[in-house]
Amino acid sequence: MKQIALYGKGGIGKSTTSANLSAALGEAGLDVLQIGCDPKHDSTRMLMHGAWIPTVLDLVRERGEGEITTDEVVFTGYAGVRCVEAGGPEPGIGCAGRGIIATFQLLERLGALKGDVIVYDVLGDVVCGGFAMPMREGYAQEVYLVTSGELMALYAANNIAKAIARLSQRSRSSCSLAGVICNAKNTEGEEELVREFARRINSEMVAYIPRSRTVQLAEIHRQTVMEYAPESEQAAVYRSLAAQVTANTRSSIPTPLEMDELEDLALQFTPV
Repeated sequence: MKQIALYGKGGIGKSTTSANLSAALGEAGLDVLQIGCDPKHDSTRMLMHGAWIPTVLDLVRERGEGEITTDEVVFTGYAGVRCVEAGGPEPGIGCAGRGIIATFQLLERLGALKGDVIVYDVLGDVVCGGFAMPMREGYAQEVYLVTSGELMALYAANNIAKAIARLSQRSRSSCSLAGVICNAKNTEGEEELVREFARRINSEMVAYIPRSRTVQLAEIHRQTVMEYAPESEQAAVYRSLAAQVTANTRSSIPTPLEMDELEDLALQFTPV
């Protein structure tokens, strides 16, 4: 069983990428479980035709962990993808990581952490202890960094690379960096910049996902691109990513950059 995690800056498109990746894996006949690890709990929404599924943390708060069944937290979406949302605390109260921890403990107790591929969609701007939990406890074995060529997106990706490098030294953690995904803004020099960033942190860019209006249209129709426009060029890009992830056996311990190195790199590839 592959256990992969997509980490990246908030708003970079992790959930869109995760949902379409899961849909492509599901279409290929694989048994896929996607777990949204973000308090916004919108990771699986397009797989569920726009439905907001109950979050694990909300149910735990309401009824306690012992009263919850698998059918109440695991929902089947497009292409048979099983969907879970961890949820989070009320704004300004508590730690978002608690939802992740509670979710994993419950899914383990229910025997629901299974399948050919588990996709963890994790918010990771700063990678606090809670958001690092999938890596720290050995759930996320292959980490993919989702970034664009924007400096703040690269900054977040570099921070996550630091967390992977640090956690890889722990005996309980088995995570490593499997690659970098460029979810592009279609800016000049962006593909080359992200490719070079990946190389410098001891990894490689495994996919370049161009910005496409098809993604916006699919979301308006509450579907993944895979379902809304299966013959589109964008769907082909997600299928290629799914094939790459399935076949990928390369992973590495990243070598994150210093901030001045990152800024110099961005300046080198960004026309001014």
